[in-house]
Amino acid sequence: MTGIGKSDIGQVRSCNEDSIFVQNSPIGCLQNFYIVADGMGGHKSGEVASSNAVKFFRQFIENNNMGEVLDVLVEGVGYANKKVYEMSKEDDAYTNMGTTFLAASVFGDKVFIAHVGDSRLYIVRNNEIKQLTTDHTYVMDMVRSGIITKEEAKIHPDRNIITRALGIDENLSIDGIFYKILLDDIIIMCSDGLYEMINDNGILNIAKNMSLSLEEKAEKMIETANSYGGKDNISVILIG
Repeated sequence: MTGIGKSDIGQVRSCNEDSIFVQNSPIGCLQNFYIVADGMGGHKSGEVASSNAVKFFRQFIENNNMGEVLDVLVEGVGYANKKVYEMSKEDDAYTNMGTTFLAASVFGDKVFIAHVGDSRLYIVRNNEIKQLTTDHTYVMDMVRSGIITKEEAKIHPDRNIITRALGIDENLSIDGIFYKILLDDIIIMCSDGLYEMINDNGILNIAKNMSLSLEEKAEKMIETANSYGGKDNISVILIG
């Protein structure tokens, strides 16, 4: 499988605080890896958080030539968290900066995922789309507790409140999961700037369009999100 990535500032924001990374060739003990990070903090510190989180994660991977894929991904996110947290304590301009972080690697017939925040990873298979990651948000905590429904969460005024982010605290709980994939699957990684503008069915309809290449599908997703308002930065990685 090969990945391609696109990121766009959107129609409203003055800078792009998203960072993405696509590595289709082996590095460290991984055959490949892909990252979507959506920064937060204001005054460009979100951009600093996301870009440096990617940099520190890459450094960790480059220096680890042995280990189980999922362990390495989770440990890499933990290392990046520690380094970004240290940056936030060394400069007042970076106080409380943080970023979502979604890292994935394909090895054999599995995709391995480590993530915090509300950037998402989907699998498209047999004309269906399935979200594999869990949003670490205030409203999804309420959904899991049965306080509100998923439909209510989509329009809740507090739906953008993140409950877990890289760089905010010295210690971080990181989700690590793996999922068996099939040859014709398409993996979609994205920031909330995509799925807040296009619902899952809209993303699915573009992904399953066989007349488009992976790159054209990513461009179409960003173009569509912008046409619906582009209220946030928009990032997407497609692997297929």
